[in-house]
Amino acid sequence: MSTTELAWFKSSYSGGDGDNCVEVAMSPEAVLVRDSKDTRLRPLAVSHDAWSAFAVQAANTHL
Repeated sequence: MSTTELAWFKSSYSGGDGDNCVEVAMSPEAVLVRDSKDTRLRPLAVSHDAWSAFAVQAANTHL
């Protein structure tokens, strides 16, 4: 599956201007993260378990 076939989304905390944002897409193999300013760059791929741990930590940090 190419990165153009994935459903990329931005955080609800991202501004409407597209500045300094990352986009995330879920694939069966991994969670992909890319820079919204240059989508041609290869995305960072992390395991679903690693992404879940990151999301829990991020949520706990903002409480």
